[in-house]
Amino acid sequence: QVQLVESGGGLVQAGGSLRLSCAASGRTFSNYVMGWFRQAPGKEREFVASITWSGGHTYYADSVKGRFTCSTDNAVNTVYLQMNSLKPEDTGIYYCAVRTKATPQYDYWGQGTQVTVSS
Repeated sequence: QVQLVESGGGLVQAGGSLRLSCAASGRTFSNYVMGWFRQAPGKEREFVASITWSGGHTYYADSVKGRFTCSTDNAVNTVYLQMNSLKPEDTGIYYCAVRTKATPQYDYWGQGTQVTVSS
C-alpha cells in the first residue's frame, strides 16, 4: 500500500522560506512522478510542481517558477519542495501525490501540511 506523509509546513513571514518533505513508501517509485499541489481556503486545489523519481525532471506552475524547487532523495524515498520568497498568496494546504509516468491522474495522496504566509 502506497503511503505519502508530508511534513515541514508552518507559519512564516512574507519573503521567508520553508522546505516541505514527502516521505513515500509502499513500492519502488522509479517509474513514477511526484506532484505537489495546494489548496487555499475557498479555492480549488491547484498544481504547484512535479518531479520524476528517475531523472529528476521538474515542472512548475508559473506562479511559483523561480521561487520553488523540487528535489528527490531516492535513498530515503523522499521528495522535497523548497519554497523561497514566500508570498501571502502561497498560503494553503500543500499535498504531495504520486502517479505513474504513463497516466496523467495522480492515484495516491498525502494528508497535507499547512503553510501560512503572513504579510
